[in-house]
Amino acid sequence: MNAAGFGGWVCRPAWHGLLEGFVTNPLSWQPRTPARPPRYAQAAGSILLHTGHPNPGLRAALRRYADAWARSPVPVWVHLLADDSLAEALDLLEESGAAAGVEVRLPPGCDAQTARRIVRAAWGKLPLLVQIPWENALATAEVVFETAEAPVSLGAPRGVRFAREGERIHGRMYGPALLPQALALVETISRRGIPVAGAGGAVTPRDVEAFFQAGASAVQVDTVLWRGGFSAPSGWSPGRR
Repeated sequence: MNAAGFGGWVCRPAWHGLLEGFVTNPLSWQPRTPARPPRYAQAAGSILLHTGHPNPGLRAALRRYADAWARSPVPVWVHLLADDSLAEALDLLEESGAAAGVEVRLPPGCDAQTARRIVRAAWGKLPLLVQIPWENALATAEVVFETAEAPVSLGAPRGVRFAREGERIHGRMYGPALLPQALALVETISRRGIPVAGAGGAVTPRDVEAFFQAGASAVQVDTVLWRGGFSAPSGWSPGRR
């Protein structure tokens, strides 16, 4: 799969042979505008992004993309930001019949009580994947699985960089430097019997394979898609263990 925010709204034909599931950009009930700049910073082996999750809102997105999602040869998972309108958004999405499933993003700093409330609101509508914060991944994964036996995916870790004239950029981190920590998290979570989609730092087919060796049930790729994807070696296919 692609990570939310790294594929746009509709799966490109060039990715049909690479991705077994397509995740939309993050969606909220109400439209959101882009974050104020600066929105990007780079360091060795990683980038930091601060986007604000700009999107047209779920109702407008369904008007624009529902037909394409329903016809997509790659199953489409709509990525929803968990807010006070989550239950209403899930009802509308289920009624549309456009999505194969939904990935719900838990908010940063999400405590156990909040995670349970969100997962209970989301469970039973559509096939569910819950994106958990990197910073307390194991504890949150256990809460999610205890509540609904739902699989989890790793959200990108948060960081801060200093831009020109001392401006601070707070955002999410991506890039190959994250891979060792991401593999360790996947290994720890999967050993608890919790299905987990690995994410963070996969930029080659061997990186994807390493996630499966660590116990991942699926893998989400991100920045490599901005380079057009990677060429798989002979005999390799997405999801192959």
